Amino acid sequence: MIRLQRLNGQFFLLNALLIEQVEAIPETSITLIGGKKIIVKNEIEDVYTLINDCFEKVGVLGSVFKKGGK
Repeated sequence: MIRLQRLNGQFFLLNALLIEQVEAIPETSITLIGGKKIIVKNEIEDVYTLINDCFEKVGVLGSVFKKGGK
């Protein structure tokens, strides 16, 4: 789970495994596997880091995919 903030300031937890796509349009928009879209206050780079950290913790992300990794 990753902790994100809605536009109204409320925090919520999202299952990162359900995320299909993340865009900055200019707000950060997260599209889930089922097609639902969520707009958050978090910057796209922060969401990227949260997702990768979450995947790394559960063992689904190899070091090759780390930002800035080789």
